[in-house]
Amino acid sequence: MLEDPTNGALALDCRQPSHQLLHCPPIPEGGRTQDRGEMTIKRRDFLKKAGAGAGLATLGACGGGEDTAAAVDGGVSGPRVEWRLATSYPPSVDILYGATDRLAEQVSAATGGNFTIRVYAPGEIVPALQVMDSVMQGTTQCGFSPGYYYTGKHPALAFDTTVPFGFDPRQQVSWLTRGGGLELINSIYADFGIISFPMGNTAGQMGGWFREPVGGLSDLTGLRMRIPGIGGEIMSRLGVTVQVLGAPEIYPALERGAIDATEWVGPHDDEKLGFHQVAKHYYYPGWWEPGSTASLMIRREAWDELPTAYQEILKTACGDILSWTLAGYDEANPAALQRLIQDHGVTLHEFSSEIMEAAWRESNAYLEEQAAADPVFRTVFESFSAFRNQAFPYSAGNEGSYARFTFPKIETG
Repeated sequence: MLEDPTNGALALDCRQPSHQLLHCPPIPEGGRTQDRGEMTIKRRDFLKKAGAGAGLATLGACGGGEDTAAAVDGGVSGPRVEWRLATSYPPSVDILYGATDRLAEQVSAATGGNFTIRVYAPGEIVPALQVMDSVMQGTTQCGFSPGYYYTGKHPALAFDTTVPFGFDPRQQVSWLTRGGGLELINSIYADFGIISFPMGNTAGQMGGWFREPVGGLSDLTGLRMRIPGIGGEIMSRLGVTVQVLGAPEIYPALERGAIDATEWVGPHDDEKLGFHQVAKHYYYPGWWEPGSTASLMIRREAWDELPTAYQEILKTACGDILSWTLAGYDEANPAALQRLIQDHGVTLHEFSSEIMEAAWRESNAYLEEQAAADPVFRTVFESFSAFRNQAFPYSAGNEGSYARFTFPKIETG
């Protein structure tokens, strides 16, 4: 059964305008470990570091140039290096966990086995929400995690992943790698002894699982929901009691009633974690995570010790895996959504306009407040806003027009 926000039954039909994006065939996720007061960055120093780091940051998702290609094609003879990598994603989240396996395989193959990376699942070395801490402390040389898990260290780290009503996946990658975003983000990470590269994207996320339907704002009051990042801040302003949990903790909390709702990623990952077994109401859109990026966080000391060829191999691998993860979600999510509805009795809902409008207002207010209070946040927010102001009209006009015409004409099988 598919429902609209007014509880009118709808057929699973691509021609319904409000459901086109979800049902058409595909077109070719923590805690605050430290409080905000822990770190203060002067705007001048921040901008200096951003400029100095531009060369490295721009290569983060795009890989290197001719030297890199030659190194990979011809193989690299170099020193033996062994790294440990902690990830926030359990093996059941096969695309994001697979990203780290793919990294280890590519790096080893490109160096003739001289550079090896051993991957540790959440809890094997550190919990899911302490991956960045493990890199800072040298427990691991690198980690794979979303930056918005660590907004307690600095709130602007949210932009490394996503912010409410932010970029779609392609725009997020474009801003990071071509629009100056990654240089700014790495200037924040530098104060923690880290350099970061985007290495995963989940595509546009869903709005989460609820035990009971939520029609309007009154239904959010007192609701206990797992949701991290700025999305959690906004939900809190809308009356939700927010909790931040790592992936292994979510299902047990939902099952025993410790939380009433959760968001995670999208149909593919959500089905694997079994949320449909204990909550039957699935909402969209995921307005707080329209294009979430996960990052390879590398201890700067370990990075600097690598030969240049090894650094280039890492950057090239990150770019490949970033594309690989996004393609994986675009391929897997539509079929998973169909299964959830048709085989598991899940009811799909669109968030009401009342909730969406309130979320939009509170999101803008929150970002403006943070920008006024913190010069570093303001610098990142200004870069984000300038890029968004250019990207959104183009997407809404050219690509939006194409989607509005084409999607309703495609029959679902």
